[in-house]
Amino acid sequence: MATVIIGAGIVGVSTAYYLSQNGAADVHLVETTDKLFASASGYAGGFLARDWHAQATASLAALSFDQHAALAKKYDGATRWGYALSTALSYGVPGTAEDDVRWQGRRGEDWLRQGTSRSTSAPTTEALSSKTDARTPGWLHRKQGDRVDVLADDGTAGQVEPAPFCQFLLDTCRAHGVQLHQPARVVAVEKDGEGKLASVTLDEGGKKAVLPCTKLVITAGAWTPRVFEELFPAEAAKRPLPISNYAGHSLVVKANGATADTNNCFALFAAGGSLKYCPEIFGRVNGTLYLAGLNSSAMPLPERASDAEPDQTLLDDLKATCRKVLGSDDYEVLRTGLCHRPATPWGAPLVLRLLDEQLAETSKEQSVVGGSGGVFVSAGHGPWGISMGPGTGMVLAELVQGRPLSADINQLGFH
Repeated sequence: MATVIIGAGIVGVSTAYYLSQNGAADVHLVETTDKLFASASGYAGGFLARDWHAQATASLAALSFDQHAALAKKYDGATRWGYALSTALSYGVPGTAEDDVRWQGRRGEDWLRQGTSRSTSAPTTEALSSKTDARTPGWLHRKQGDRVDVLADDGTAGQVEPAPFCQFLLDTCRAHGVQLHQPARVVAVEKDGEGKLASVTLDEGGKKAVLPCTKLVITAGAWTPRVFEELFPAEAAKRPLPISNYAGHSLVVKANGATADTNNCFALFAAGGSLKYCPEIFGRVNGTLYLAGLNSSAMPLPERASDAEPDQTLLDDLKATCRKVLGSDDYEVLRTGLCHRPATPWGAPLVLRLLDEQLAETSKEQSVVGGSGGVFVSAGHGPWGISMGPGTGMVLAELVQGRPLSADINQLGFH
């Protein structure tokens, strides 16, 4: 019997990777778009943090950070997908007294609110006493009255380029027998006489095929509730998946006149003053800068990830921020992006096997273990999807195969 994973983003390909590494046979990845990694798995910033997380996700985040490091060491991630440890900085922009009041009390755990920086979740800070400190990026244009604090320079923060990393995971698991169906959709599920999952109907290029399947994993990001509602309408009507869409714009630029940073990788989280929002600027090892931070829960979710169209006004705002950060307009825009990230109302992801009250399949005890089959869901990581992706995939694979879990996910169910 097959294991079918719907959604070939960071969580889906990570799950397929760890399943294939642990001997699972007949694993199928199903992706609806004709372009891989067309949303957050391709356009997110790729910032990694080991200990910037609340209690509910602390174990999963630490596991995932360590897996990022292990995979990079084993497969030359520094060269192949830009893996690097990073110095993380908080940058305070001078503003008016009204601006300063506006930023008081904002916390990174409340990243869903516009204008909040997740950097305030960092466990420690250290103010830089000198503007010439080597931990200040060469591309940052310092201003009178600004402030730079070190959030992490001890090996607990890092970066990857999401699309190459996801491509590596996909290529590796396909080399171990995982089958990719793209573009394709699971259009129906069938259960046996006892109400247990028995098969799925796959539509690939207009050709339908029934695939015997006892384990279905839904990792479709912001589209996860739609998939669940289409396949399990009765169950979704009783309890829909509490995952919403949170859209974010981004730029990747090359700063032509900026001072080069030799052997340094920086993540700069800016807040306050005249910026009016919290930009995130990541200096990558390839010499490019990634800028993001203009987020919205109001943008509608497109039918497919590849249908997303950025708002030019917001892209222009990011370009204006780029000029402020660099102190110059001498930069080249290499690409623009819009990604739709999945978020739960409480800010922590779902990582679980659906229990009896959602799907009548097995006993409650088996629902927790999962080795006998069933439906599994993971989405809602918000801005931490790339950071937590490998750990989430490892734990989902363990749930699917009924093996001991490598992270504590007891608080990552329904609230």
